[in-house]
Amino acid sequence: MKPIFVLNGPNLNLLGLREPAIYGAATLKDVEARCRDHAASLGLTIDFRQSNHEGELVSWIHEARDKASAIAINAGAYTHTSVALHDALKAADLPAVEVHLSNVHKREAFRHVTLIAPAVTGVICGFGVDSYTLAITALHFHITANKKG
Repeated sequence: MKPIFVLNGPNLNLLGLREPAIYGAATLKDVEARCRDHAASLGLTIDFRQSNHEGELVSWIHEARDKASAIAINAGAYTHTSVALHDALKAADLPAVEVHLSNVHKREAFRHVTLIAPAVTGVICGFGVDSYTLAITALHFHITANKKG
């Protein structure tokens, strides 16, 4: 099976340092290790990436169309601003989950709007690092259900 692309947007390279009261103490390397372990427990592999550049994220989503079975994406601030990511996710035509460490609906009003949610299969937010493993689990179920159909 093709891997699940786990894509991370701007400032996520600063996890563990940036606002730990909101985002927790885990680093992005910690998140990656948990995702790899969880995916392996489900018989899956992941391709884990981070970029602070919108265009690079768009290119990775395009790449996923041929090289991935699904996408988990924490687009960070681009969640609220990027029509380009929305369009790329729609064009990828893959199961995808929008991921957030914090509950964006309990935060500033501008974070309540997500431009990418209409382009993905589902949204998981507010569970810290577990948001990623929940997304991988949801994608596993989605992929498995579609294989049987």
